[in-house]
Amino acid sequence: MDSYPYLKSLHLIFVITWFAGLFYIVRLFVYQIEASGKPSPEKEILQNQFRIMAYRLWYIITWPSAVLAIGFALSLLWITPAWLQQPWMHVKLGFVVLLLAYHLKCQQIFSQLQRDQIRYSTNFMRLWNEGATIILFAVVFLAVMKNAVNWIFGVIGI
Repeated sequence: MDSYPYLKSLHLIFVITWFAGLFYIVRLFVYQIEASGKPSPEKEILQNQFRIMAYRLWYIITWPSAVLAIGFALSLLWITPAWLQQPWMHVKLGFVVLLLAYHLKCQQIFSQLQRDQIRYSTNFMRLWNEGATIILFAVVFLAVMKNAVNWIFGVIGI
């Protein structure tokens, strides 16, 4: 039995859920920051609810999806090592490193907001949310076109 299509399917599923988690967690960051400006008791009620929602999203969906997406990606590279010789894969792996850095920065922001430490504005968070979108466009164009340059047209075409 050829495991490639199963591994690729699982990789794609967990990449999708990982990105969904990243998109939604930053939206929850916006809501948490906005709630901090509300009067009591609305402020405390909203902040507690958003903290719970963010915690569940982050640790039940986003982190496990990231780990599984990377695990299945490594298994795909293991069974198709020739990809590591392709320029498009080098560029794609560079974007994956950026995605991991983005994820880890979200972890830092998540931890700060769990402690009610607000260091960013809602406008910053809205812009920050676009970072994942740009990475997603680049990675999808690289994976589909398998060309180290075509991702630029995909990202610029946003």
